[in-house]
Amino acid sequence: MSENPEMTFEKLIHIYIRAKDENRPHLLALAFSPDAVLEMTVKASTIEFPPVTNGLTSITGVLSKFSRTYENIYTFCLARPWLATVEDPHYSFDWLVGMSEKESGNVFVGSGRYDWYRSNSTGLIDQLNITIEAMQALPGECLNPVLDWFAEIPYPWCTSNEITKNVPDIDVLEPVIKYINRIDTPRPDKQSKDI
Repeated sequence: MSENPEMTFEKLIHIYIRAKDENRPHLLALAFSPDAVLEMTVKASTIEFPPVTNGLTSITGVLSKFSRTYENIYTFCLARPWLATVEDPHYSFDWLVGMSEKESGNVFVGSGRYDWYRSNSTGLIDQLNITIEAMQALPGECLNPVLDWFAEIPYPWCTSNEITKNVPDIDVLEPVIKYINRIDTPRPDKQSKDI
């Protein structure tokens, strides 16, 4: 079907997560086609992204700016991408993300949805739609409780129950958890693999 049949959704998504969470935007070239499109739908007032970004170079620029602004980044995927076949052109799932802002020290925790579209010709991602349903801003003193919470969640693949099991007692997190709680993801049936 493609020039890269070994590039499963699991591997492509894992590359993206490493590029974003580990501040390695150069890795995007391993997962995205040169003409890829990133579409962002932001339903929160606490964070801003361009609605449409065209091309790998521009997408890498957006991620590089993100990495200059934030640290302590964690992305949790409510997904089982290893169940997708190499022929599947589309894969969607919900996510939880958290990070701290370098300049202010404020903490951001959000949830939303990824919609991934893969090229039939190359097997690489040619479109990623990211919907941010909730993104809550917390003061810097919330960083340790949030990081302690994240440490208990399997990374990066997890279930809604694993996310909501040890949520810190911070009222402002309610919209994020409400979005996660609307689903009941099945427990992953295998461990994630490094690529």
